[in-house]
Amino acid sequence: IGTVHTVGHLADDLRLGKHRAGAGDGGRLVTLGSDSAQLIDIKAIQGDTSDNIPGVAGIGPKGAGTLIQTFGSLDGVYAHLDDPSIKAGMRAKLEAGKESAYLSRELGTIRTDAPIDTDLDAYIVKDTDRRAAAAKMAALELFSTIEKFGLNAADAVAEPEKEESTAVETLAISAEELAARLEKAPCAYAMLNTPKGGETRLLVYAENAVAAFVPEEALTALQNTDLYLYDSKQLYKYYDKAGLPVPAVKFDAMLAAYLLNPSAADYDVARLCAEYGVAMPEMEDEAMAAAAALPALCEKLQRGIDENSQRELLETIELPLARVLAAMETAGFAVDGEGIAAYGEQIGAQLQEMQQRIYEEAGEEFNINSPKQLGDILFEKLGLPHGKKTKTGYSTNAEILENLRYEHPIVGDVLDYRTYAKLKSTYCEGLLKVIAGDGRIHSSFNQTETRTGRISSTEPNLQNIPVRTALGRELRRFFTACPGWVLVDADYSQIELRVLAHMAGDPVMIETFVSGGDIHTSTAARVFGMPVDMVTPAMRSSAKAVNFGIVYGIGAFSLAKDLGITRKEADNYIKEYLNNFSGVRDYMENVADRAREDGYVSTLFGRRRYLPELTSSNFNLRAFGERVARNMPVQGTAADIIKIAMVRVFERLQNEKMQAKLILQVHDELIVECPQEEVDAVRKILEEEMSGAVSMAVPMVAEAGVGETWYDAKG
Repeated sequence: IGTVHTVGHLADDLRLGKHRAGAGDGGRLVTLGSDSAQLIDIKAIQGDTSDNIPGVAGIGPKGAGTLIQTFGSLDGVYAHLDDPSIKAGMRAKLEAGKESAYLSRELGTIRTDAPIDTDLDAYIVKDTDRRAAAAKMAALELFSTIEKFGLNAADAVAEPEKEESTAVETLAISAEELAARLEKAPCAYAMLNTPKGGETRLLVYAENAVAAFVPEEALTALQNTDLYLYDSKQLYKYYDKAGLPVPAVKFDAMLAAYLLNPSAADYDVARLCAEYGVAMPEMEDEAMAAAAALPALCEKLQRGIDENSQRELLETIELPLARVLAAMETAGFAVDGEGIAAYGEQIGAQLQEMQQRIYEEAGEEFNINSPKQLGDILFEKLGLPHGKKTKTGYSTNAEILENLRYEHPIVGDVLDYRTYAKLKSTYCEGLLKVIAGDGRIHSSFNQTETRTGRISSTEPNLQNIPVRTALGRELRRFFTACPGWVLVDADYSQIELRVLAHMAGDPVMIETFVSGGDIHTSTAARVFGMPVDMVTPAMRSSAKAVNFGIVYGIGAFSLAKDLGITRKEADNYIKEYLNNFSGVRDYMENVADRAREDGYVSTLFGRRRYLPELTSSNFNLRAFGERVARNMPVQGTAADIIKIAMVRVFERLQNEKMQAKLILQVHDELIVECPQEEVDAVRKILEEEMSGAVSMAVPMVAEAGVGETWYDAKG
């Protein structure tokens, strides 16, 4: 496809025996022969970024055209590298890029030997082979395409073996009858299902039979059997609401599938059956068929978990965590709805003032939320510097406006207007819509959403409550403890840098953390080459950006933008950092090399992220893969540690028969709501369990604060 695009671009010039050079050549026409292969040879040397053809580094259209004009072909160029007309610099580039040149020629050549059938009858549309089509799509992991073409994921599974399998029976039995059946069964398989527009059902499979129940009625029946579930968190919530002890959950198919493939778009049972080659029974009720497929699916998933050595990760972190998250969702977080409404009105009044000020600065009224109208005001009427205008108008995104903040007062006001407007609509108005009848917000905590293993929060996203601005932090004042109770808020100190120090085995970082020194000040002293006591706040701030930037794989370009310095200065900062922290430098190099060999990276606890990007022919994708290879083990390990801490805090609060409840996790922060008389004990539990969640070469430090609101507890 790319070659056709290239040939079409220059076909007329070829017929004239000419090749138009690039802009740097002033549009000069280079005369060529009539052989179209010469165009391919030119592309082999100059490359073509639009088609991902690399070419020879450092040689552009002018040089490539001259070489092919002189020597006739790519082979001719390399047969005459010692020709005096080829200057030493270009000769060196050609020698270094020979492999790339010949690869580029292959990429730029239209293939005439494609394996197609020349018999026209082969192209007559035939009856659909649904199973073959679905199987091919499943093999290519095109699961959404299976649905798009109206196929069933179950069709993707190979035909079952010839020997007949035991038929699955559909039962209509009571909860008492279920309990009696489960006494004879070694285990049961269960999942919740909510049909569109219907009531939630609990589907239970045991002894070649599947039955549906009202969840609340069957909870007791499941308490004395080993359960293999799909999405255990949802079932745990029913037990919490009923006030019943939770059953013994041996396995969770959804969590196992997430560990085996954290990049999947979803973990629907039918999709998993297609992915792992499990045949779903033919039943009219698709949900019941999914429940009946759980035994075979769980067996396949358990085998994969064991092959990846992830049994401990699943059983000691993810399964217990599902229980914790269910309890957190049930508990919710109390909020001051009247306070949020009043704050929203205050923000609204400020928005009106900003709007009028922006109109005055613009000299007319317009829709501030319209990128097109705003672009016309800023770049045409006011004449501010701008990028290229497209069919839809000028870009007015945050990055562009930030660069123009000091060009005109209106820019800063527009940025502030956007901040206030989002605060009002997303948080003030948005939070008021999700306050439950008990006066609390019950967020959903997702365990299978992120590729690094972090927990995410939705409906609403409480992890995204603004904290970087004083205006946003005010929202935390409206998250409260219930009357007579308080909030205890504990967070880790620089958890990712501590994890990096341990994983990299960097002696300088380890010594700083072990001695209790300030890592950012220590880093600044080394990067800027001066005594610790001479490090200024500005230097410490720059070092902090470098420290965290290294964890996230930041480059000189991004660091320069963050610090407001030149790219050269940022590049020097990074080089000085890596020179002083040799352990980190070696870790960053080695982890990327290891990832290329293994195809994945992993955390200290065995959580994996697969990186097919590392073998991509696209440079940008490969660079992305390398950044992920360097930062995922650190971020993922930090996520695993906070999960372990959550489980330990939750279990200890339960074991010590406390009223206190863990109600929120935000990145490396935990919040517990408790009666006033339990404050000292809860603070101690949080700090002990968070600090002791893992044993590493550096101490894990967690400190807790107390207050009646999230704002006060956070300090």
